[in-house]
Amino acid sequence: MPPLELAADCSRCHALCCVLLPYRREGGFGADKPGGVACHHLRTDDRCEIHADLRDLGWPSCVAFDCFGAGQHVTQVTYAGASWRDASGEGELGEMAAVLSTLRRVHEMLLHLGEVAERSPDPAADALAERLLVLRDGTPVEILTADLDDLQEECGDVLGAASRRVRRPAGPDLTHADLAGRDLRRHDLRAASLRGALLIGADLRGVAFGPADLLGADLRGADLRGADLSEALFVTGPQLAGARTDESTVR
Repeated sequence: MPPLELAADCSRCHALCCVLLPYRREGGFGADKPGGVACHHLRTDDRCEIHADLRDLGWPSCVAFDCFGAGQHVTQVTYAGASWRDASGEGELGEMAAVLSTLRRVHEMLLHLGEVAERSPDPAADALAERLLVLRDGTPVEILTADLDDLQEECGDVLGAASRRVRRPAGPDLTHADLAGRDLRRHDLRAASLRGALLIGADLRGVAFGPADLLGADLRGADLRGADLSEALFVTGPQLAGARTDESTVR
């Protein structure tokens, strides 16, 4: 695949996530907001007035959020630089929101497929990535009428096959396991499948994950101080942003 922008660049986006997406206080945001309404901290230049203090002021989920580069792509490519401020009404804002949400999923899939290309190349992964790139550059109608659930299921199968190849011999299968709040420091998680595992508040200090599969694992509040995730599969920035890390965490 060609080099892709798969991390947010807010300087090239018209603050789409701060306007188009809804959020709630209990979800780690400082207030409740419906979709299509600008956050009350958004300035007229589409920058956040409390960006430097988001976590301290009760907005940790803003810190953890990453559109995987979908925001600037929607702004610069899909809508050719047009802002949400140019929308003629709720219908256009709703379309932009749906396109952003769809392309965020597409970009996340591309991120993981890029990891497959680096660690265990697979023609099926390359072919799927090419299809996703075509979809990404489509019109809003083409983007919103694609069968994204089928694409995501296909991507999951491709990632699962790569995971099994990389993790051979495989560690324990803890897929979707409820490990919230558990002390896992003495557990051997090297090459484990932790896909979709609930690890909220788990004590993972000093754990060496090896090539463990962490696709979709919920790491909110997990203590990863001293943990070694340098070989772990399918770990994203938002996952780590929600965990407790320090300078001894190896990523």
